Amino acid sequence: MIFENISLAITALLSNKMRSILTMLGIIIGISSVIAIMTIGDAMTETVNSAFAAFGTGNINVTVREQNAINRNNMVQMPGGMGMVVMTGGRGTFFAPQDYELISDVIIEEFREAFPDEVAGVVLTHQGKQGAAWNGDLFANISVTGTNPDYILANNVTMLSGRFLSDSDLEDMRSVAVVSDRFVSNMFPDGRDPIGEQVSVYFRNSIEIFTIIGVYRHEAMGFGFSFGPAVPDREIRTPMYIPFTTARQDVRNRNHQAMTVVAARGVNVIEFTDTIIDYFAEVYRYNNTWGVDATNMESILEEAMAALNAISIAVAAIAAISLLVGGIGIMNIMLVSVTERTKEIGIRKALGAKNRHIRLQFITESAIIAAIGGVIGATLGTLIGLAAMPVFSMIMETEMELVVSWGVIALSVAFSAIIGMFFGYYPANKAAKLNPIDALRYE
Repeated sequence: MIFENISLAITALLSNKMRSILTMLGIIIGISSVIAIMTIGDAMTETVNSAFAAFGTGNINVTVREQNAINRNNMVQMPGGMGMVVMTGGRGTFFAPQDYELISDVIIEEFREAFPDEVAGVVLTHQGKQGAAWNGDLFANISVTGTNPDYILANNVTMLSGRFLSDSDLEDMRSVAVVSDRFVSNMFPDGRDPIGEQVSVYFRNSIEIFTIIGVYRHEAMGFGFSFGPAVPDREIRTPMYIPFTTARQDVRNRNHQAMTVVAARGVNVIEFTDTIIDYFAEVYRYNNTWGVDATNMESILEEAMAALNAISIAVAAIAAISLLVGGIGIMNIMLVSVTERTKEIGIRKALGAKNRHIRLQFITESAIIAAIGGVIGATLGTLIGLAAMPVFSMIMETEMELVVSWGVIALSVAFSAIIGMFFGYYPANKAAKLNPIDALRYE
């Protein structure tokens, strides 16, 4: 019975091809819009997820901050106070903790001993000067990043040759550097091994010499939007990693205002963040002005994913309104079909067809119309998403890959068939209730 109804429905569609296509149009537009939006949304979500992963979702940023809101108006520095330093400038007053109120190496060591199984590493960084390595006509723009060996645990750094920084490099404050492959291609175009070579780096007020101990692969960080002319590859500025102690030789403070804690594998980062906040609240219990705050990338990533998903669903829901228009179109055309086939319905009833048989025939026909429209719409929506990938990749300045959610496609096609059945029920029920004698007399 079902296969017979499907065959009759397809025959009816083929007998009125143009009318059938126009009837499907609303469903096609609705499904293609939903699929295209969901496809682009999934690709953007995957891109954002990968970008955040590059920063390390297991990283917890720990920072010394003001503990309470302070009225900065008319405040003066009080001798013997909580160590608040007043620095005035053209735009107002800025308050910073004194060195002894920052996180010391002793505090860091005690913290690591308190959580030996939860902490994989503690990263200290210092953003140093920008400059350029020069050797005749050869040059490479760099930005100095002072750090420690644990940096490689927290960041997406792939070593190509040599080694990364070691504890002995920090202890001896060596003038060694880990440079990018782009730096090497600029400074050593002849292809010779850069490991062990010395390079002169020119800063604004100084010239420093570093020995290259390692080369890493330079990768664009995350995604962004550029304004203005693009920077030529040869002039792109890449990080040069040097020992943290070397980078901070001229810094007055010996202690640290921020650090990054790398959680061990299997540790719940969000819960451990709360544990860190509680731990440092005890450390700073006697300081009424300064305290320690901790944030993690995982919670930020969850919020970003939730926002992107909400936007995609909201826009898809708006696009799905056209499905209602398509459903109304199906109801309209099925009413016309019932009218045109009134005599056929009368003949079938005269030959013994029950009301449910007639109802099932027309419901099947409307479902087939909607389902075919759903398949066409899903295919068209996927193609639109594929065509949009290069455009969004250019806007977001990162490679976006097509993410096809077969589950969403199957659900969309099934939903379109349900729409067809829902809006086709009224015409089908009307056909089923026709009096066979009146139907046979219909002209």
